[in-house]
Amino acid sequence: MSSTPEHFRHRARQVARTPAHQAARTPGHQPAPGPRVVVIGAGIVGCSLADELTARGWTDVTVLEQGPLPAPGGSTSHAPGLVFRTSPSKTLAEFAKYTVEKFRSLDVAGDACFDQVGGLELATTPERLAELHRRAGYAASWGIRAEVVSTARCKELWPLLDESMVLGGLHTPDDGLARALLAARAQMDRATARGARFLERHTVTGIEQEHGRVTAVVTDQGSFPADHVVSAAGFWGPVVGRMAGVDVPLQPLAHQYAKTAPLPELSGAVAEATRPILRFQDRDLYFREHGDRIGIGSYAHRPMPVDPFAVPAYDEAGARDMAMPSSYPFTAEDWAPSWEDCRRLLPALRESRIEAGFNGVFSFTPDGMPLLGEARQLRGFWLAEAVWVTHSAGVAKAVAEWMVDGRPSLDVHECDLTRFEEVQRSPSYVRERGSQQFVEVYDVLHPLQPMERPRPLRVSPFHARQQQLGAFFLEGAGWERPHWYEANAALLDDTGGPGGLPPRDAWSARYWSPVAAAEAMATREKVALYDMTPLRRLEVTGPGALAFLDRMTSNNLRRKPGAVTYTLLLDETGGIRSDLTVARLAPDRFQVGANSPADLDRLLRYAPDDVRIRDITSGTCCVGVWGPLARALVQPLTADDFSHEGFGYFRVKQTWLGHVPVTAMRLSYVGELGWELYTTADLGLRLWDTLWEAGQEHGVIAAGRSAFDSLRLEKGYRAWGRDMTDEHTPFEAGLGFAVRMDKEEFVGQEALRGLSEPTRRLTPLLLDDPAAVVLGKEPVLVDGAPAGYVTSASYGYTLGRCVAYAWLPAGLPTGTGVQVVYFGEKVAATVADEPLFDPKMTRIRR
Repeated sequence: MSSTPEHFRHRARQVARTPAHQAARTPGHQPAPGPRVVVIGAGIVGCSLADELTARGWTDVTVLEQGPLPAPGGSTSHAPGLVFRTSPSKTLAEFAKYTVEKFRSLDVAGDACFDQVGGLELATTPERLAELHRRAGYAASWGIRAEVVSTARCKELWPLLDESMVLGGLHTPDDGLARALLAARAQMDRATARGARFLERHTVTGIEQEHGRVTAVVTDQGSFPADHVVSAAGFWGPVVGRMAGVDVPLQPLAHQYAKTAPLPELSGAVAEATRPILRFQDRDLYFREHGDRIGIGSYAHRPMPVDPFAVPAYDEAGARDMAMPSSYPFTAEDWAPSWEDCRRLLPALRESRIEAGFNGVFSFTPDGMPLLGEARQLRGFWLAEAVWVTHSAGVAKAVAEWMVDGRPSLDVHECDLTRFEEVQRSPSYVRERGSQQFVEVYDVLHPLQPMERPRPLRVSPFHARQQQLGAFFLEGAGWERPHWYEANAALLDDTGGPGGLPPRDAWSARYWSPVAAAEAMATREKVALYDMTPLRRLEVTGPGALAFLDRMTSNNLRRKPGAVTYTLLLDETGGIRSDLTVARLAPDRFQVGANSPADLDRLLRYAPDDVRIRDITSGTCCVGVWGPLARALVQPLTADDFSHEGFGYFRVKQTWLGHVPVTAMRLSYVGELGWELYTTADLGLRLWDTLWEAGQEHGVIAAGRSAFDSLRLEKGYRAWGRDMTDEHTPFEAGLGFAVRMDKEEFVGQEALRGLSEPTRRLTPLLLDDPAAVVLGKEPVLVDGAPAGYVTSASYGYTLGRCVAYAWLPAGLPTGTGVQVVYFGEKVAATVADEPLFDPKMTRIRR
């Protein structure tokens, strides 16, 4: 697609306008029906999407379903309907909040689509009780009512409990039960009234396309022309994706659900449910009432992957002893251990039995998040897959906004269909990681906890040397990333030893070592090598490269070759889609430091014909050489001038270090003098060894990401996806310096011009207690009330305090006292000026 200024003006106007469903309409005026949309799948997601699209004025919507309506036989048809909104993911929490809000407003012939019975998560171990306090913190951060309650209160809420097993619980009074089929029917009726049509017994057999754009959906009942096609087919998503030539990394798995016989203790029940949804996560179980029976779901059994290409059609399911395609026969042998756990927790079940059960199929992705967005390789083909009932209406709203308005109103980067690396899309990877996601549904997961298998997948050329130095590796995007090196443990003697650091609680001490402090101090005092290979690198070339990049980003890139520029990739509303470093290597050649596959996808979507974009990450590598002795290490290895006068900050040179050709950029993400040194992967080991040997006289060390994160937060450097997303503008995020409003037109410029003064800002905090540590996503209280949440946090070894960045109301003066809630405890903190370390930039610019 040509990225002309007129195209961007159109997109900006499209995003800025009031959504059609909220706009005032002239009486009697009939809006245009919008483009032709075909939705594949009439489960809860497809019905919700049809409702959201037609509410926004896109009424030419056809929903195709292979099964009968209103219960077509997919996951919606058997879903138990539990809606728990609290999640470590703000995005999932927002999806769930909207789903509850919407379903509460729906009914069918007076029957409510949502029972707000609340939720109760139990703790039977001290570790789980601590986790419930952490979950209460998530709830406060995302604006959800939640309270950690006593054993007695748990018993009051669920009288059938054996309270002797229970240490406490998390009560979320606004959660409840979604009647998924009823909610689907209510939204189907609303969408139909606006002009949508729902066609049952239409099996999709093909997706037609022309010139890279979808044109029609083919079924066994005929073809349906389409400008947009949305796959909301649930666990059939990979089948539909294959027809379109679009990869759908999704693994269906079977999940056991059973109902007990009637219980005397529940006799006389007149409502489907009155007690909160109950979760016994220490045994991977959940419970809900069905009148005088109890329904029980289990994640405790072995993973049961299902081949989406082998799932029978609706009419074939009965021949296989299946009630519907998504309901596989119950395997009693898998259920037996869970039944014993149920009977221990709920003594009333000891005299009962399981009356009915099935193994219900639903979808998992390698990271447990939905798959949303438009495929670049087939324009107009969208995914709304791997979505649970809990998030269904929220997802539908986001996808409808994306289609109609050009972008969702909240950040969905965790769900973007482009987020997986190529190595994470193999069928074996998707199956293994999807199965592990099933196992971990109720596990207590540390924010740094890496996957265990399959590893290693991606290693830098320095991996062998890192192993020799005793690197402790964590994983990200398939890469093995050293977090610290045991070889540096001896340096603790120079920093006061472990006793010189405040003690850590058990949670914050996981995936951490005091060695990180020694590595941070060595970087501040001498010089360290950091493996920066996992950072994404793009090569952008061609006659139109400069004009294209300058138009796509916020800063001024029209600088001479040899310049490096920090800039922002904005969307049409001025939201931060990513931050980039752009090095101009030649008049028509640039190296771009990016964040995720979504950045590459974004640039490729809009690149004109005279621009070529190539991901060069896997074929290259990078070493960060940082510290006050960095120049002393590097200068003897090259004939080029690496002095401050000869090689200024944010400059780039292509040179040689010893025998190795390198692209050297004078950048520092840790606040110290130094360079990022890039070379090809085949020469990476030689580069490392060259630097290591030359650095011995200067006390060089290898340092890991734990020290790196500490140093970058002391300097106030942001991390996209953690500290800011497209929900935030540059001025809110403290990145206004990367915006040149006076340059020629760029994406997001028009929207930024219309912004009022920010009401929130990314704010640096210092924890008052030198021993206190927080990790991120904790709620922040101002005047005792939740006012924001922590984005990134790490102990600042140079400062002797934990540094936390948080989204808080704008205008809080420096010195304002706030509180961060960490596992239920209020930790005092103070609003600080930034940068916290070296505010005059003397250490970098020397």
